[in-house]
Amino acid sequence: MSRTRPFLSGKDLRKAGACSFAVVFLLAAGCKNARQPAPDVWAVVNGKEIKRDEVEKYYRTQVNAEGQQPSVEEALYLKLNVLDQLINYEILVERAKKLNCEATDGEVEDKFTEQKSPFTEEEFQRQLKERGMTVEDLKSDIRRQLSIQKLMNREVVSKISITDQDVADFYNTNKSQFDVAEPTYHLAQIMVTPRKDPQIRNRKNDDATNDAEAQRKIKMLMDKLNSGADFSQLAMDYSEDMNTASTGGDLGFVPESGLNNAQVDPALKKVVLGLKPGQVSQPVETRDKDGMSYRIIKLLSREAPGQRSLSDPQVQQTIRDTLRSRKEQLLRAAYLAVARDEAHVTNYLARQVLESAGKLPGAAKSTLPPKPAIPSTPQD
Repeated sequence: MSRTRPFLSGKDLRKAGACSFAVVFLLAAGCKNARQPAPDVWAVVNGKEIKRDEVEKYYRTQVNAEGQQPSVEEALYLKLNVLDQLINYEILVERAKKLNCEATDGEVEDKFTEQKSPFTEEEFQRQLKERGMTVEDLKSDIRRQLSIQKLMNREVVSKISITDQDVADFYNTNKSQFDVAEPTYHLAQIMVTPRKDPQIRNRKNDDATNDAEAQRKIKMLMDKLNSGADFSQLAMDYSEDMNTASTGGDLGFVPESGLNNAQVDPALKKVVLGLKPGQVSQPVETRDKDGMSYRIIKLLSREAPGQRSLSDPQVQQTIRDTLRSRKEQLLRAAYLAVARDEAHVTNYLARQVLESAGKLPGAAKSTLPPKPAIPSTPQD
């Protein structure tokens, strides 16, 4: 009986094995390349790339506004923060699109015109150049900010409800806060700073980034106030104090002794003591631990010593605003946490910083000049 010849000889099997190895190697290499983005990609959010240029642009704006050149480690830390914020933005903008909350072209143009109106064309172009932005960059930022604002209004702000019982419970739990042992001033403020703040919280996401912008913004606000605009609405729209913008600039009740605090600028105390209830101050330049700022102060009321009752409408409104602000901050944080959990995010910059022990090539060069060029791409 003749033997049946194998379909493949030993030599053929060796060739097939070699070919299979080559194919597997190529496939593996291809998969590896698929996982490794281009060197200028610093993060990927649900398939959308965030590139180094964009991070550097916002980083330079922040550093130039602060006026101090950070160390290599500080620079990388700031860039990680900027990147993390851009990741959050991308996640929220994607959600806004899915929920039909994306800003319309008309809304973007209206906001663009509003931001441009205080400047001459020459001044406006100079501002863009100093910030390393084009008109399209600015409009893209505006679209993103407005879209996120609309999303948060729908998903967070609209769901906040403060009941009369909530107000009463807060009052009964915190009665000592309403015992007035000395003259007390109920104050509100609109604050503008000459520096970039990545945590801006006003409704228009409006933020002055240098002293010239801050002075123009303060003048615009005073013009609006002198024309009869509502103080609390302007504070919610434009104030750069992240702690009070959402409540119309309300600082609550400040005892007279609090105005003597070493951390309170004497100029601010002088302004407050000179105001009558309902009166709005001229802009006052103040300095504190965070640096210089411009403030417009409104004295809502001056209270004599004694117990303030829950029946007082101002007490009720203060409590309501406080509770609303607390809930909004809590729900915003929770909403973002859930959104990040449901997103697919890869932060390549963070990986590189960790793997290189914070010594990315070229990182030092990017921090030296006041308006640095984009540094060379970091490598693992």
